[in-house]
Amino acid sequence: MLPWRRLLRPLAVLTLTAAALVAPTGAAQAASAPSSGWNNWSCKPSAAHPRPVVLVHGTFGNSVDNWLGLAPYLVHRGYCVYSLDYGQLPGVPFFNGLGPLDKSAGQLDVFVDKVLAATGSAKTDIIGHSQGGMMPRYYLKFLGGAEKVNALVGLAPDNHGTTLLGFTKLLPYFPGAEDLISTATPGLADQIAGSAFQQKLNAGGDTVPGVKYTVIATQYDEVVTPYRSAFLNGPNVRNVVLQDLCVLDLSEHVAIGLTDRIAWHEALNALDPAHAERTTCASVFD
Repeated sequence: MLPWRRLLRPLAVLTLTAAALVAPTGAAQAASAPSSGWNNWSCKPSAAHPRPVVLVHGTFGNSVDNWLGLAPYLVHRGYCVYSLDYGQLPGVPFFNGLGPLDKSAGQLDVFVDKVLAATGSAKTDIIGHSQGGMMPRYYLKFLGGAEKVNALVGLAPDNHGTTLLGFTKLLPYFPGAEDLISTATPGLADQIAGSAFQQKLNAGGDTVPGVKYTVIATQYDEVVTPYRSAFLNGPNVRNVVLQDLCVLDLSEHVAIGLTDRIAWHEALNALDPAHAERTTCASVFD
């Protein structure tokens, strides 16, 4: 295959991923979740579900569009659910998750404190999609988040970076490309496998004591590649391949966060392991 054709496929994947995340509506970006649903600041956690859930969107995502499915799914099951926008760049509307990941982790820190203050809870649980499943690990490891978080659930997180189907390995052959990405979209640069951010994040171990980790990956992931780079090593870690739960599930990187009720069911199990029910293909009807 000609080199330029090899380059086009991952570029198309990146473009389609961004379009899928932003497509639902431009108006949704400016909207907020209904007060009767998630981001209901008067919600008080129940004895059955004592911890609020914070949802962290992925690259190019936002606090509404990324969670139009999962947030109501959790609210319907009795959880207090909150989502934030983070990683904004000056002069770049609609597209979030593009700023430096350490700064984004700081935004998450502030948001979690706000949620805990509003709900009166000592700890929260976090569910994140893509970058949103990886970036909170910086908050846990370097910003004191481990004292405030019980569990982190990642849906297709790029915990060890991504090669984006080999595209990132081609960057050195395009003079100035790496500097341009680092300057224009540092949040993307931080997610490249082997980046300085990834090295710092994973140095000395993937996990921190006191937090339970669940990773739900899909073998059809075309953005986090190889897909097993999502997996974590360490105590209190559960790594799951979506197709091991349901071989018929064809969800790729975007769908696992936006529409996949099988992934959501397994995430629900991670939030309440004492009442976990086996996740199967039939879980799509739960």
